[in-house]
Amino acid sequence: MWRLKIGEGGNDPYLYSTNNFLGRQTWEFDPRAGTAEERAEVEEARLNFYNNRYNVQPSSDLLWQMQFLREKKTQQTIPQPKIEDGEEVTYEVTTAAVKRDVHLFSALQSRHGHWPAENSGPMYYIPPLVMSLYITGHLNTIFSREHRKEILRYIYCHQNEDGGWGLSIGVHSTMFCTTLNYICMRLLGVGPDGGLNNACERARKWILDRGGVTTISSWGKTWLSLRQELHTEPYDEIDWSKKRHLCAKEDLHYPHTLLQILLWDSLYLFSEPLLNRWPFNKLRKKALKVAMDLIHYEDENSRYITIGCVEKPLCMLACWVEDPNGIYFKKHLARVVDCLWVGEDGMKLQGVASQSWDASLLLQALLATNLYDEIGPTLMKGHNFLKNSQVRDNPPGDFKRMFRHISKGSWTFADQDHGWQVSDCTAESLKCCVNFAFMAPEMVGEKMEEGQFYDAVNVLLSLQSKNGGYPAWEPAGGAFWWEWLNPIEFLEDLTKEYEHVECTSSSIQALAIFKKLYPGHRKIEIENCIRKAAKFIEDVQYPDGSWYGSWGICFFYGTWFALSGLKAAGKNFKNCLAIRKGVEFLLKTQREDGGWGRAIFLVLQGYIRPSKEKNRIW
Repeated sequence: MWRLKIGEGGNDPYLYSTNNFLGRQTWEFDPRAGTAEERAEVEEARLNFYNNRYNVQPSSDLLWQMQFLREKKTQQTIPQPKIEDGEEVTYEVTTAAVKRDVHLFSALQSRHGHWPAENSGPMYYIPPLVMSLYITGHLNTIFSREHRKEILRYIYCHQNEDGGWGLSIGVHSTMFCTTLNYICMRLLGVGPDGGLNNACERARKWILDRGGVTTISSWGKTWLSLRQELHTEPYDEIDWSKKRHLCAKEDLHYPHTLLQILLWDSLYLFSEPLLNRWPFNKLRKKALKVAMDLIHYEDENSRYITIGCVEKPLCMLACWVEDPNGIYFKKHLARVVDCLWVGEDGMKLQGVASQSWDASLLLQALLATNLYDEIGPTLMKGHNFLKNSQVRDNPPGDFKRMFRHISKGSWTFADQDHGWQVSDCTAESLKCCVNFAFMAPEMVGEKMEEGQFYDAVNVLLSLQSKNGGYPAWEPAGGAFWWEWLNPIEFLEDLTKEYEHVECTSSSIQALAIFKKLYPGHRKIEIENCIRKAAKFIEDVQYPDGSWYGSWGICFFYGTWFALSGLKAAGKNFKNCLAIRKGVEFLLKTQREDGGWGRAIFLVLQGYIRPSKEKNRIW
């Protein structure tokens, strides 16, 4: 059986951590683990997922939950409330439901204080890792037979009915993802006509029916060297100069601009021949040295997790090309397991783990229940996790020259080792720590040090854009025309940072609650920051009263975040037209059953909770 391990570093000399691997989560296969009954439970969950894969595409992430509940011998002791059709939903009933939920979440908390979770979905994550390990000769040394079996399970589970794979689970097939997953299956030992339900044969037909693999988008062209099976003409007869800008219509969401085509063709026709000859080849050598220095800097500062799973295989390959036996490549291999996740649908690659983000949101939901006496140990462990997951230093050296921003005082999306500051992760974690600072230390532990609060605020103030909005990773910059140079045909808005409603709202809320704890600290700066951020949210509201959640990809989600931020900034239904329009939008889009598209998220956050007033639900 597969087991999730928490916080283990192992004896690998190439593995290191900034805080003793706090929050690290890795999967290990133990052939001796589990009783026959437990194994049968896992297989049943997997079979249920596969049989319903076209109805419900995301997994329920059951395997680690089943493990934790088994290990803690957890049993639900609170009876499930029964509601008959037409029966009034009372305060007592909803309180019982909330207590059941709190009891479950307390049991699912890790010993480090966070809650493990999957953060995956795109179908172009796992194949490049498999391909890079194959290229470097380490596929079989890093991936056991059980690893390969689980990766194939994931690919089979998410193949579309037409034989292809989409950019993410459940979306229309693309040449990019279909090709990468086809190659992944072949490298893992599946025959050209093999795989569950003839997965390879069906995928190859999808590719060939649409003009062959030469129509793959630019990211795919970066990876490919397979010379048979997927082409519609003999490989040696392909005129690659005519294929450079070719892209299948299924992949073409953001076409290359004329300026871009002229630039790439000019570089290829005129610059490339020169850069391969003396003395211009010295310029190429110097440029490659600069690129490798940047890669090494980023690798070291993320403890070889890298900013995300798209970069991980590419950086690892670059280190291998530089020195196949070098220490940089070995450090990359040591962190491969950090990227992997196992669910009932198989093994997938995390975009980046989400320990800090999930912990901060779950802790706020638990705090909103007011059941402090029942969940004191859970809150204390969560508080300690957040305190010890805060990034305590800026990147070393002249980090601005290495295109990095300050990180001291921030929280990452994942754990401290990841190292990359994120605005809303910092804001949501700061909100939690301020709330804990107001509570009795014997219940939730000692509050965070004053300097840590100040460092977090400093990061938030530094990230705000001139227009008042907040980007995710680093200060927004660059001209609008940078997007004209975006080489990726299936994604847009990638070449520069943009401001997001959700990040802006979280930052407003965090700074507003911080003012209550330290009202004199940078008072004028914080008030100006909140005012500008609130104006940004009002300015980007749609005419129908909604906000699009560019970070959360949902109008309901974005609208809820926007309203929460405006409320924290002192706006209300009477003094703010944007709030009135936003509420009207939500009222107009409520479903007949009383719900909204992402209402469950509001429940988890504690914003819809029971009230004794008139015995009703707010």
